[in-house]
Amino acid sequence: MSDLFPGLDAVDFIPTREAGLKRLKAFQSKMGRHYAAERNADYGPSQRTNVSALSPWVRTRTLLEEELVRAAIERYALSTVEKYVQEVCWRTYFKGWLEHRPGVWTAYRDALDRQMKLKERNTGLRTAYTEAIEGGTGIDCFDAWARELVQTGYLHNHARMWFASIWMFTLRLPMELGADFFLTHLMDGDAASNTCSWRWVGGLHTPGKTYLARPSNIQKYTDGRFDAQGLACEAPPIEGFDNPPIGYLLGGDPWPTGNIAMLLTEEDMNAETLCPPGATVKAVAGVTFANDRSPNGAGSKAKAFVEGAMDDALVRASRAYGVSASLLPSDDAFVSVAVDWACKSGLDTVVTGFAPTGWVRPRLDALRAGLNHHNISLVQLQRDWDQAYWPYSKKGFFGLKKKIPSVLSELGLAV
Repeated sequence: MSDLFPGLDAVDFIPTREAGLKRLKAFQSKMGRHYAAERNADYGPSQRTNVSALSPWVRTRTLLEEELVRAAIERYALSTVEKYVQEVCWRTYFKGWLEHRPGVWTAYRDALDRQMKLKERNTGLRTAYTEAIEGGTGIDCFDAWARELVQTGYLHNHARMWFASIWMFTLRLPMELGADFFLTHLMDGDAASNTCSWRWVGGLHTPGKTYLARPSNIQKYTDGRFDAQGLACEAPPIEGFDNPPIGYLLGGDPWPTGNIAMLLTEEDMNAETLCPPGATVKAVAGVTFANDRSPNGAGSKAKAFVEGAMDDALVRASRAYGVSASLLPSDDAFVSVAVDWACKSGLDTVVTGFAPTGWVRPRLDALRAGLNHHNISLVQLQRDWDQAYWPYSKKGFFGLKKKIPSVLSELGLAV
């Protein structure tokens, strides 16, 4: 139970597949016109009935995107749930966009490192940053959202946009520090969605197009809970690095032959569907790298969700494949312990979910090199959903949006 938000029901974010499916079922009837009409409203952390709030489960793929879409179109016509399906696809779009331009993530991390060092040297910046993340700016809505984020690990999507806009255009704080604050604490923290969203608000993702938080808009969509005063009246694009040219889109590896070991990470915890039906899995292990998401590590809610989701995933995997499951360390010993686990399993292949651009991929690259020394292959399996949609994520969202019906049909989810 929350001190600041006494009506908050923490059960909403139990990090298990069972809890996610329960919430999905409860929201299914609201995915149509109700969602389209109410999705932009932020009624506060104790009133989330107008949005699904399933993003933490989807982030870890405890629930799959197609499961959400299937639930929507089982209940309504695709035209009725168009807005909800599009919101599910926004995350897919950002993931694919960053896969075409992985240098954006690298540049963001480099810029963040510079801003972190500058903050330590610059007393004014350090003070302003501390006031912002502790909810001490005097801007009522912003301060409430800062406290809500830290305490709950979640923010409504519209609040995220307002918050980022106020951070950059009213408080004039560096984008990278704000993006890192989100990534540190969000249970659904994701390299692509977070980085691209902040760049979008700041006018970098779509060059020149910014998002300005307006008091009237905040008052309207928060049901009059806030009276935001002193906000910036204009939002000129921030300074930052341009989008690099579109690069080569990496794909997953082909399915291996023979018996395999499975490694679960926070990029894909859906162990039951990661391998083809009938696959023989002889060993299962899991690892989470929550603290790799930020130089500050992970906030308590973000870390607890991903670690709890992994515990649940290992139990489900063990049950599904009839083998014991091990939790591997996420510190510097990861590669050596994981290689030892693979060797002791006596198999020649380790399969894992595809790691897109972000903090997990370098860890798996290091593991691949370690396994190669023992003639063990690391195979990254890519979901059909990503294979189908990412090629349409090269430019703006519209390129993917217009393909949604045809790709759903291709995936067997709609006609």
